[in-house]
Amino acid sequence: MTLFPMLIFLAVSAAALGLLLLLWPSAVQRRVQQLARPVPGASGWGRHAARVARPLARLSTPQGPWEQSPLRLMFLQAGIARQDAQLYYFAAKTVLPLAAAAVVMLWLPGRVSLLQQLLAIGVAALCGLYAPNWVVHGLRQRRQREIFEHFPDATDLLLVCMEAGLGLDSALNRVAQEIGLSSRALAHELHLTNLELRAGVPREQALRHLALRTGVQEIASFALMLKQADRLGTSIGDSLRVYSDELRHKRMVRAEELAARVPTKMLLPLVLCIFPSIILVVMGPAAIQIVRTLMPMLGRGA
Repeated sequence: MTLFPMLIFLAVSAAALGLLLLLWPSAVQRRVQQLARPVPGASGWGRHAARVARPLARLSTPQGPWEQSPLRLMFLQAGIARQDAQLYYFAAKTVLPLAAAAVVMLWLPGRVSLLQQLLAIGVAALCGLYAPNWVVHGLRQRRQREIFEHFPDATDLLLVCMEAGLGLDSALNRVAQEIGLSSRALAHELHLTNLELRAGVPREQALRHLALRTGVQEIASFALMLKQADRLGTSIGDSLRVYSDELRHKRMVRAEELAARVPTKMLLPLVLCIFPSIILVVMGPAAIQIVRTLMPMLGRGA
């Protein structure tokens, strides 16, 4: 009696599993779907924003090729690789000065003189004009700091991989996979370097591109060290061991410098905020007692 229901259950389960395997896309189909999927910034509001930003960006876009411009290199060092980044950047440089000047004009009271109004409007327009520069500069500094702090760990991993028997290209590929757990920016740059090496770009040129994209002096020195080791025929492992020790020492020195600046940075908040409170708490009761003692004496003297 129980055999027939079990056979029916197995048959239905096998049919459902076969239908699921039939409808489930293969790895190739999933990869094709991912490649055919539209870019998030290229559809919807992204297209409308780019359409609005394009005429505004023309008002402040400088002449000359964009690919060789220093601003594009600064964008790459800040981690901005979108093709339409320049549109939003120059559109912001067009809109923000006018918006800041309009806000200041509406906010200023009527009793302010004309010279003060013009000065305030000019300062607001300048702040709006340079605000995109400050944002990109801040993003670049933060990204370069992250890459500098994690690059010694990457050189240690590279040394371990090469001592385990991997070649330099394979070791760079492995390091790019492992370092992504701690630094996505450095992993992304190393991944781009690996893609250039796979495309046939010479190693020296790929490492030079890596130094340009990051803007970190230590990576430029790393590329130069590998270039010299390749040309002179010295051991890359020994060179990497010495260079990784130097990088760790430099990172420790930088951390000590930042720690030494902390007392100086804390001086102004201590003087303005904490010391007055401490003086008020310590001297307040004594001042109240002195006033209570002197008031009757002053009353009798009068």
